Amino acid sequence: MRNNLLITFITGCLIFSCVSKNKKAPEPKETQTGLVTKNERWSEEKANFWEEKLPWLRGSNFNPSTAINQLEFWQKETFDPETIDKELGWAENIGLNCMRVYLHHVAWQFDKEGFKERINHYLSIADKHNIATIFVFFDDCWNPTYSAGKQPDPKPGVHNSGWIRDPGDLLFTSENLLPTLEAYTKDILSTFKDDKRIILWDLYNEPGNSGYGNKSMNLLKKVFEWGREINPTQPLTAGVWNFDLKDLNKFQIENSDIITYHNYNDEIHHQSAIDTLKKLNRPLICTEYMARRNNSLFGNIMPILKKQHIGAINWGLVAGKSNTKYAWDEPIPDGSEPKLWFHEIFRKDGTPYKQEEVDIIKELTKE
Repeated sequence: MRNNLLITFITGCLIFSCVSKNKKAPEPKETQTGLVTKNERWSEEKANFWEEKLPWLRGSNFNPSTAINQLEFWQKETFDPETIDKELGWAENIGLNCMRVYLHHVAWQFDKEGFKERINHYLSIADKHNIATIFVFFDDCWNPTYSAGKQPDPKPGVHNSGWIRDPGDLLFTSENLLPTLEAYTKDILSTFKDDKRIILWDLYNEPGNSGYGNKSMNLLKKVFEWGREINPTQPLTAGVWNFDLKDLNKFQIENSDIITYHNYNDEIHHQSAIDTLKKLNRPLICTEYMARRNNSLFGNIMPILKKQHIGAINWGLVAGKSNTKYAWDEPIPDGSEPKLWFHEIFRKDGTPYKQEEVDIIKELTKE
């Protein structure tokens, strides 16, 4: 979701440290209803028990084509259930069963009950299409400031021109934001903590991106604390994405119930990342991949992920206002069609960008 270097490996000493800790962790006892829930990181046993009950997860990062960002997605005036229903139907028809969806605290702050009603409405639509949901709370990518109300129009040919961070620069310029973020996180988690339509909580997308580095550590720690306090039945995670952010990587890996990661590289580098992360002995989900220019494709990456039962969540479903068919760092100011789409599976009318890619997806998702 950015033009920074993406994770290809985590240092050996970090993995060794995490594995050692996991081996010493107390294991929960079995009950008639499953594994005992504790207000602490899930054990390896509990994490793997969770995975055993699930099908192979495959899907997309989902933003309806009519929304430029998270606020246009979720605000009352622009929430678009008709488009959501239509586009998730296209996903279902090619065998996808999971969507990763971004929230935003401002949508909650200005309309708490309405926001939660719209989340429930979205979940009902997704469930109708046999699609589970991964919700994302915070995000360090793209534009640092934002406001409620009408969102900007897309800049022609610019990737994610209107996408907004959460909380972005406001975290460092406001003295009283953390209590709001805490109330928001706990309210959403408390409301949906037992909702079987939600498969996973992704607490923080790409912490440290946009030059924040370790400045993001405090919020990363806080959101895990808030998550453990609410103790939802769904697992908690924050995906690793940049091997240079060693302190953040270490914390994310040591505190995530399920290991998630981003990789937009070719099959050789992607497999290298998998080989390293497998040493953690926990389920793996790739929550961002597929950038055609980078040779991260459905044809070479998705089969690897299926064979190793790793969740496969590509960036982008339908081309729309987010403009993510354009590459991160290659704008086309006149808004003309890129020679090669960067992301997305479908055009806005529901026809595939590349039929051969859809054929691959449908073959891989056959039950």
